[in-house]
Amino acid sequence: MVGGNAIRGTRVGAGPSGETERGESAPRRRISYWCANGHVTRVSFSMEADVPEEWDCPRCGLPGGQDEQNPPSAPRTEPYKTHLAYVKERRSDADGEAILAEALERLRKRREV
Repeated sequence: MVGGNAIRGTRVGAGPSGETERGESAPRRRISYWCANGHVTRVSFSMEADVPEEWDCPRCGLPGGQDEQNPPSAPRTEPYKTHLAYVKERRSDADGEAILAEALERLRKRREV
């Protein structure tokens, strides 16, 4: 049998246990947020804390608002753009034609040599 003065149920470095030894907890308020899917999330904030307008739903990831009847809509996600789509945004068809003609001319000159 190991020594009789072992403390059971705690670990080394464990802090004080119990409300009396930790002190009073800060006054809190619970705020409810509703997402577009109807999920409700209740978040606890300190009375002095600034409460955000929106809170992401932990179940579906959509933003939630404090108005149950009018939750915020889902953010619009941009579809994946290819490199060509980005180039077409920056250049007109005429620019593309000119660049292509220039590149073809350089290729033709290299073939002649």
